[in-house]
Amino acid sequence: MTKTTNYDPRLVLRLSVAQLISWGSIFYMFSVVLEPLEHDLGLSRAQVSLAFSLGLLAEGLMAYPIGRWIDQGHERRVMTGGSVLAGGCLALHSQVTSLTGLYLVWACLGAAMAAVLYSPAFALVTRRFPHDFRRAIITLTFLGGLASTVFIPLIASLMHSLGWRNALLCLALLHLLVCAPLHAFTLKAAPKRASRQALQTQDAAPASTQEVRHLLRTAPFLLIGVFTVLLMSVTVAIPAHMVSLLRENGLPPAWVIALPASIGLTQVCGRLLLYFFEHHFDLHLANRLIPMLIPLGLLMLLAAPHTGSWQVTMVGMFVVVYGLGNGMLTIVKGTAIAQYVSREHVATLNGALGVPLALARAAAPVLMGSMWSPQVGYSHGLWLLLGLSVLGVAALTLTQHLTLTDRA
Repeated sequence: MTKTTNYDPRLVLRLSVAQLISWGSIFYMFSVVLEPLEHDLGLSRAQVSLAFSLGLLAEGLMAYPIGRWIDQGHERRVMTGGSVLAGGCLALHSQVTSLTGLYLVWACLGAAMAAVLYSPAFALVTRRFPHDFRRAIITLTFLGGLASTVFIPLIASLMHSLGWRNALLCLALLHLLVCAPLHAFTLKAAPKRASRQALQTQDAAPASTQEVRHLLRTAPFLLIGVFTVLLMSVTVAIPAHMVSLLRENGLPPAWVIALPASIGLTQVCGRLLLYFFEHHFDLHLANRLIPMLIPLGLLMLLAAPHTGSWQVTMVGMFVVVYGLGNGMLTIVKGTAIAQYVSREHVATLNGALGVPLALARAAAPVLMGSMWSPQVGYSHGLWLLLGLSVLGVAALTLTQHLTLTDRA
């Protein structure tokens, strides 16, 4: 349990700036440097994709311990240290000359992502604002949602002017000079557990551990785990290959950068719609319908012709539908455990999904790269992602049915 505090928009704004930089300079950076890495290091698409997958694997493996540290009130150390680690790793990335070095750098970047991206930020605002955590999460993702819009063209421009190695050095400085100070200053008054002394007694800690173990075996938690793992796999695989996917479709170079960059704007639009209108319709209905936009967007992308006047139109429709869905899906995934399982243990329960999330998220980009071929491109991989997204939506729908029926 944490102290109940008033909602602090300044804290959320500062965290949002750090999210914008962290997502853009690590997660979305990969798709822009993928082909230069292939060319300069003499690697295959699958080999480079595996680096991103290793980063996601490391992120997932670190999720549980980081979730426990957040629940224990160590958010300042976690996120400040994560920003410093990210900056150091990006600097090392700029000097990579071998496949082994690339893999080691991305494994460390994965640990940094576990400490600075949405999961720890969502957990800490849930602790600080137990009655306004959904509002805080929606607000937090506004700037975070613009990461691709800002950083894909920014990184492309830096690479054009300075080369990809110097571009990564610039990104490293953003973490060291902006994100680390923001986290250190913003989180210096982190609330401690109100029941800290009680938790040190002989029976309180086992009771808390027993409750967590019970929750880990419940059907709602397991189904939310399936939903989160499958939808996260889909939304991780697509950005890693987005630039190459659009390039192989024959789109003009300007569209290849502009369309994936615009996904960030549509994500923010989706979150704005949710922020202003979610009180006017049933929350659980919204949570059920929002994930359906992901398979709908994939269908549009699969239906897009490779030539002709409809090409840009169909891909643009995919960007809008997928972007809106992914923007709002972040809120659904970030609040599902708190809404349908437990608010008190949200960071620990989310962290418990770390290993399955790590395996699925690590497999998705490399599997997408492995399924690519010059003859069929990414089409087989896209059909697989479509099937996984449909199964994920079904799992969340069943979760709601079980939970709401039990409460009724």
